[in-house]
Amino acid sequence: MDAWALISVSDKEGVEDVARSLQEQGLKLLATSSTAQYLQERGLAVQTVESLTGFGAILDGRVKTLHPVIYAGLLASSGASHQAQRIGLGAPDIRVVIVNLYPFEQRWQGEDVDTSLIEEIDIGGVSLLRAGAKNFERVAVLVSPTQYAAFLAVPWAEQDTSFRRRLARVAFEHVAYYDAVIAQALRAPDEPWPEQLVLAGRRQGSLRYGENPHQPGAFYRTVPGRGFATASIVQGKGLSYNNYADADTAVRLAYDFEQPTAVVVKHQTPCAVAVADSIDRAYVRAHEADPVSIFGGIVAVNRPVDGPLAQHLTDIFLEVVVAPAVTDEARAVLAQKKNLRVLVMPKEPIENWDLRGIWGGFLVQPHDTFKSARRKWRHVAGPESSPAVEEDLELAWKVVARAKSNAIVVAKAGVTLGIGSGQTNRIDAARQALERAGAGARGAVLASDGFFPFDDVLRLASECGVAVVIEPGGSVRDQDSIMVADAAGITLMMTDERHFRH
Repeated sequence: MDAWALISVSDKEGVEDVARSLQEQGLKLLATSSTAQYLQERGLAVQTVESLTGFGAILDGRVKTLHPVIYAGLLASSGASHQAQRIGLGAPDIRVVIVNLYPFEQRWQGEDVDTSLIEEIDIGGVSLLRAGAKNFERVAVLVSPTQYAAFLAVPWAEQDTSFRRRLARVAFEHVAYYDAVIAQALRAPDEPWPEQLVLAGRRQGSLRYGENPHQPGAFYRTVPGRGFATASIVQGKGLSYNNYADADTAVRLAYDFEQPTAVVVKHQTPCAVAVADSIDRAYVRAHEADPVSIFGGIVAVNRPVDGPLAQHLTDIFLEVVVAPAVTDEARAVLAQKKNLRVLVMPKEPIENWDLRGIWGGFLVQPHDTFKSARRKWRHVAGPESSPAVEEDLELAWKVVARAKSNAIVVAKAGVTLGIGSGQTNRIDAARQALERAGAGARGAVLASDGFFPFDDVLRLASECGVAVVIEPGGSVRDQDSIMVADAAGITLMMTDERHFRH
């Protein structure tokens, strides 16, 4: 009995070679109309699906291959009963399936799903892949031209079940990914978490290793590709696992600001942040704020890197620089540091979810954003603040939200002076931040990512001469902190908004 290969591809790359090889190995070719025409024009003998089933495409092409004769040929096991039924139906013995799905992912760019995009949802192709993959004991399934070379390296008749099983697994992953993209596209942004959450990720690259050398690592981009998926490395080798994690913190924080801002990050927490009237000046101030921690750090800026900034960036050892653009003059300067990785990353909407794996599953939450604007902050103690101080309050408040909890940030005149983060209690975080700020804490602002359960932070802030404190409020002992602030002449602001980052 003749063996057949069923081919239906939108991507014609390499399909002639694989079809010709299969034909030379004795398989007959069966294809949908456009694929059949493509192969026939290249001298291959191909029967169309329509001529086999006697049933042409209907509903503007929505139904082409959904026919019992096709699926009997795909799903019949090697058992005598199945084979007798297949032969009785006149169904071909399909042993190879080569299918590309409609390019829904390539067409969808994050917008609402319209009528034209609906037509890119593949039905027949998905069904063919699922059927062939289910019957991997007899059928080999290919979903991409990237598989053709390995497939042809082993003659079809010599391919064993384990080989076809691996192809089946890839096919099911391919279909699951395809469906996940569609489900994501159809989900409204304000819908609650679904009972069954599917996430679509495509591997963009393997990493040398993960957080440590004994851990493997990879970067999977989400759909539609944004952020690091669209970033271009204009200099240096690829990023490591830790580089990506640190750069993510840095660029999210830098892009939180409208004015020129420079952010320095180590171990996924800010160590210095500064704003200024120019990006070059912002970086210099951030460098001066913590000249020790910046060594080997990650720098993100929210303005293009120009020549003057590039000169400063090459003065010390940095791992990564991220910016929305890099001028030609800056590229020539940065080239002096060949190991410095330089990424150009557009400012785009941030994905509205964060994912964290735990043992046995994963946790999902919306990305942390700032709900309360300045006008909603409550002034609960001390004198009124000036507009200049309010700029520092906003700086400290944004930075403390991106530091590791428990977190305290001390800032003055547009630059962070001390950051205490990752502490197991708030007073230790305050001591760390104020010690780093030193004498600069006098007249500065202090921000806390969580409320004060005791008045100890306010007392320490008073001893160090802090002028303004901003915190979420909400503690049963808020009044204790308010009383200390009033007595010390400290302006105390409450945001009614917590920003933990563990």
